[in-house]
Amino acid sequence: MGKRITIDPITRIEGHLRIDVEVDGGQVTKAWSSAQMWRGIEKILMGRDPRDAWVFAQRFCGVCTTVHAISSIRSLEAAMNVDVPVNGQLIRNMMIAQHSVQDHIVHFYHLSALDWVDIVSALSASPKKTAAIAQSLSDWPGNSVTEFAAVKEKLKSFVATGKLGIFGSGYWGHPAMKLSPEVNLMAVAHYLKALDYQRKAAQAVAILGGKNPHIQNLCLGGVATAVNVDNQATLNMERFAQLRVLMTETRDFVKKVLFPDVVAIGSMYKDWFKYGKGVNNYLAVPEFPLDEKMTKFDMNGGIVFNSEFNKMRVLKDHKDAYLIDNVTESVAHAWYEDGAPKNPFEGVTEPNYTDFSENGKYSWSKAPRLADKPVQVGPVAQILASYYNKDKEVVDLVNSSVKTLGISVGDLESTMGRHVTRAIRSVVMADKSLKYLDMLIENLAKGETAYANHVEMPMGEYRGVGFHEAPRGTLSHWIVIKDKKIANYQAVVPSTWNAGPRDEKGQAGPYEASLVGNPVADAHQPLEVIRTIHSFDPCIACAVHSIDPEGKELTNIKVR
Repeated sequence: MGKRITIDPITRIEGHLRIDVEVDGGQVTKAWSSAQMWRGIEKILMGRDPRDAWVFAQRFCGVCTTVHAISSIRSLEAAMNVDVPVNGQLIRNMMIAQHSVQDHIVHFYHLSALDWVDIVSALSASPKKTAAIAQSLSDWPGNSVTEFAAVKEKLKSFVATGKLGIFGSGYWGHPAMKLSPEVNLMAVAHYLKALDYQRKAAQAVAILGGKNPHIQNLCLGGVATAVNVDNQATLNMERFAQLRVLMTETRDFVKKVLFPDVVAIGSMYKDWFKYGKGVNNYLAVPEFPLDEKMTKFDMNGGIVFNSEFNKMRVLKDHKDAYLIDNVTESVAHAWYEDGAPKNPFEGVTEPNYTDFSENGKYSWSKAPRLADKPVQVGPVAQILASYYNKDKEVVDLVNSSVKTLGISVGDLESTMGRHVTRAIRSVVMADKSLKYLDMLIENLAKGETAYANHVEMPMGEYRGVGFHEAPRGTLSHWIVIKDKKIANYQAVVPSTWNAGPRDEKGQAGPYEASLVGNPVADAHQPLEVIRTIHSFDPCIACAVHSIDPEGKELTNIKVR
């Protein structure tokens, strides 16, 4: 007999997310994804000065603030047809890349790793054997017997007090946990180190953006970052040297710790390269512009349907008419006033809450569609788009990963594949950070000092969309301007692409589709559901209840 499980809220994410699944024969047969909070920033923006939108838009999220600022300012620049000097692009590129490094470190270690790592098991590990395993993976200096012994003693001190401290809640001892005590201890030690290194990446963003979170340095036509290598009050050679140290340290961490850890843990959970694929339509937009007019990008984008990467529609820039014209948002199962799917330029955000109804409305997330199809966004989409576009660094990292893991490139379309592609993306982002720093210094040495174009807002009606390939996937802000005021504003974000509910055709969103076929060994400890959902890096929050097919609740579990 099938069982119903509700997880509300799902924790270790940003925001509030509820997941319902039906389980029959130990597998998920049906799923519902429900965003439990209303955004509403779009309505706050109506009637405001478009030049202020990026400041408000950062409040779409409490974590990925930088990405909304970038996407928002690009929407205004697209509407006004404004160029950005190369120095301005490079400063933005460094903020984007370092934000991604910080985001990916936090996601793997602090939001997802505990789905795979058993903290209690680490208490019985040998520090000497742990060091031998870690040193076989990389020459990172932190992989010492002394370090692992110290972490083990710290865990013991928690237990001696009757608590596990920050690791106090989890499905420890769950039958789906497979790592040896030594690998668990290695992961716990790196979890703690990751707290320091994510801070270093955030510090780099703050130096460039004036503040983090909520950067302060964007403006229409570039950045407001004052650059003068000889002035102590501006971005100068001392700051460049500080950035290089921070970026080098975080690059070494993701190359020598995060990437090897993900591949090593993935090799011990190879069955998870067969679960969680879900929607196999993908979207990634080009990122890291290298010229004023945004015609040259440093990373590729593309649109793929049905996993047919050999038929990928390559996106060369952010003006692709097919992409812009074919994005719609459905509200058939979302808590908004009914209406036909609309392109975001025509989008309406009128709330209409009706409680959770599995066959009716059940989410605050709209359901974005591309050419009427659900689409998955995120690292799998971007890394595979770059791989099939023959980006050499990505090709080398993907080939190295799949060879070590003994899997195919196609297996990366999975729960564990999202972690591996995100680890690959971390390395790429770290390398690009230093590349753009070198390019900026070289430009300044040539005497190219412009970092913003001054632009006056004209009267009349204008519209533009700002795309950005954020850590969680494709983000877009859509703005309509009438006589210097915002007449409409819509944000289509990665977590609505992935977390959205069914549409008017009954097509499930990526979260919902990815859970179907997942094993669930214990309905009271639905770890497997959490693993797949966390692999997307949701930017919303969740809980799990169990009910029988008649809808009677069996149990209610808080996942902490």
